Amino acid sequence: MVQHQSRNLFISLRQQIYDALEADVVGTLTREQLTDQITTAIDVLIERQDYSVAAVVRREYVKSLIDELLGLGPLQSLMDDDTISDVMINGHNNVFIERNGLVEKSPVTFIDEDQLLQIAKRIAARVGRRVDDSSPTCDARLQDGSRVNIVIPPIALDGTSISIRKFKKQTIDLEQLVGFGAMSPEMAKVLMIVARCRLNILISGGTGSGKTTMLNALSQFISEKERVVTIEDAAELKLFQPHVVRLETRTSGIEGTGAIHQRDLVINSLRMRPDRIIVGECRGGEAFEMLQAMNTGHDGSMSTLHANTPRDALARVEAMVMMANNNLPLEAIRRTIVSAVDLVIQISRLHDGSRKVMSISEVVGLEGDNVVMEEIFRFEPATVQEGASKIQGNFTTTGLIKRSVLVEKARFFGLEANLNSIFGQSGT
Repeated sequence: MVQHQSRNLFISLRQQIYDALEADVVGTLTREQLTDQITTAIDVLIERQDYSVAAVVRREYVKSLIDELLGLGPLQSLMDDDTISDVMINGHNNVFIERNGLVEKSPVTFIDEDQLLQIAKRIAARVGRRVDDSSPTCDARLQDGSRVNIVIPPIALDGTSISIRKFKKQTIDLEQLVGFGAMSPEMAKVLMIVARCRLNILISGGTGSGKTTMLNALSQFISEKERVVTIEDAAELKLFQPHVVRLETRTSGIEGTGAIHQRDLVINSLRMRPDRIIVGECRGGEAFEMLQAMNTGHDGSMSTLHANTPRDALARVEAMVMMANNNLPLEAIRRTIVSAVDLVIQISRLHDGSRKVMSISEVVGLEGDNVVMEEIFRFEPATVQEGASKIQGNFTTTGLIKRSVLVEKARFFGLEANLNSIFGQSGT
């Protein structure tokens, strides 16, 4: 990033070089060739105007211009930093990042609103989308798998807004989550059995809590003999099984037609002979088709959704189904949910930046109009000491109930002894 003291000089040099550049020529040059030409141009301009600029600053100028011409401008350094998980831009002077679960302001800034807007348009164009006055919002996936959302004025009142959820190059597994303190070893062992035994799972949590990370971790225990269909708005899941079909939604084109929604893809996936269906995130009408799939022989299906507690998660599913099928009675919807969903995993991002599995709950059945749930594990935070930077606590278990579907499935798959040994070690 160009330092503030040389900012005005950089802006002047940038404009002169841009005036001299031909867009068609830039597209034919390699990065090395363009770097050589920009370096020469900067040296000539600096010497012609008799400026005193150190070699290290000149190299910084060159890198900034190359990043803008071939990359994402000032954003490129943030995208290259693997310690950053999220980039949030609120206008050209306000750039925030998330690192290790905590949000902080970045020293990176844009020259002006026009530079930020042009980079936003370039991001959208690279993935076959557009963002302009007639289409001021854009949701897309970058070539490296990162998820990006763009909102431009006049919708964004304080300048162009860009939110990027960076794609993790390495998949985190359950063992690593235990190492991070996100769950106990016993919880990880149970979740391994849950995934192998083909229980239907909902992963619930807030934005950035780690729902997709958990979904990826659980997917590692799917048998290689199973055919899996994944459905996402922006592809983030990384499954390593040999028999996986990945489907992604599509927004409407310039004419306002051609949109393919998650519900369309879930309906279509039922005709593809899947063993399991994984929906990246349930947001609307696709919830009903997802429940139907779970109820009609696609055991082991999984999805995520936004909710604060396991019970809230089931209530959200109810609401989504009712939006899609308002003629269905509530009792029928609840019976469908109870017969379809076996387990709800609740994840939260705590104020110290850590992510934890707050609860693993089993859906047992209906008593009257109420859904009965049994909590198998939960995280109990300790009393917070003044000045403490990290949240402490313990993962506790109440054990398994006799009518547990997990016990039945574990017995069917020959894993009952493994399950019993876990709770024996837990003292239950």
